[in-house]
Amino acid sequence: MQIRLGGVTAAKGFQAASAAAEIKYKGRDDMAMVYSKEPCVVAGTFTKNLYKAAPVVWCKQIVESGKPVHAIVANSGVANACTGGEGLEYCRGTAEKASELLGIPADSVLLGSTGVIGKQMPMDKLEKGVELLAASLGDTDELATAAARAIMTTDTKEKQIAVEIEIDGKPVTIGGMAKGSGMIHPDMCTMLAFITTDAVISQAVLQKALSDVVDNTYNMISVDRDTSTNDTCVVIANGLAGNAEIPAEGEDYETFKEALFEVNKYLAMAIAGDGEGCTCLFECRVEGADTLETAKTVAKSVVCSNLTKTAVAGHDANWGRILCAAGYSGAQFDPDKLSLSFESVAGQIQIAENGKGVEYSEEKATEILSQEYVCAVINLNMGDEISSAWGCDLTHAYIEINADYRS
Repeated sequence: MQIRLGGVTAAKGFQAASAAAEIKYKGRDDMAMVYSKEPCVVAGTFTKNLYKAAPVVWCKQIVESGKPVHAIVANSGVANACTGGEGLEYCRGTAEKASELLGIPADSVLLGSTGVIGKQMPMDKLEKGVELLAASLGDTDELATAAARAIMTTDTKEKQIAVEIEIDGKPVTIGGMAKGSGMIHPDMCTMLAFITTDAVISQAVLQKALSDVVDNTYNMISVDRDTSTNDTCVVIANGLAGNAEIPAEGEDYETFKEALFEVNKYLAMAIAGDGEGCTCLFECRVEGADTLETAKTVAKSVVCSNLTKTAVAGHDANWGRILCAAGYSGAQFDPDKLSLSFESVAGQIQIAENGKGVEYSEEKATEILSQEYVCAVINLNMGDEISSAWGCDLTHAYIEINADYRS
């Protein structure tokens, strides 16, 4: 597997564009489009929040219908969530405008929105944005990057990646972009993730691969324990790589799924590491678990602990908070067997062993915890299963960002 330049335009046949529609933001692009002339099979996963934004409802219907997809249109600034029947009409109007300009069916247009909840969409600006997008489509890396930037809200950086693998002797590319910074919590987050691939694959197999991957990537990150109304992750595949169709199991399927996992893991970690107001990406890696579920449960509990997150923000090796979070996670393990260490580019330090603290240098621990990436490694010493969860530190800046988000 090779990392490639670009994001959503890296795979054959995909184009992207961005535009400044001024839905909320001034002086920056706030709409993006991804387009394939060739029809695509689609797979998707969505928020489990009972309040599902109108574009989530729209996309779920298309994914469940099995109809081919040609385009994705996304906006930032307004979420089109909690907008009633009007919200779905905004979706329909946006899709119909794309249909008119691109010569494709309206129900082949996926939609994504992110921003303020409860505000109605300015359709005149949306339609003008679609016009600008359709007129500026292209397949360059620069346009992919611009599209990734256009879907940002409180994000501080664009999030995109592409990888290339070989299947059936043919190069197959998977590229993607995502946004997310706040309202981030497992079973999806305030995140949009749009993945493109030129692989030949059926919808059923693509959905199977995506569902497995999402459970171990986006569903293992948390910034603030708030699950959004708008979470959407979709993969569209146009088949231009020309490989033999990927079966439901076997070597080709595992190769494809591994590459899809790496793309989404990278995007998930980028979201966690760009949490609102954060200064570092915080990983909890649980080793030596008896089951994968035990490892996942403990890891999630630690990265979701506000007390742990504030300790990381203060570069304080307050290891009791981590053991506490592991203990209330609901997973069953022997607390007298647990060991804990911290890792970063500054080194590694043992903090606890057999469920209790050991002698260590506070100065070295502070140095390790002061880096842009920090990992707490827990070994349960019960088995061979491993899992990671990703979050970030919690700082005063998080409150400052969210106290006046609407204004």
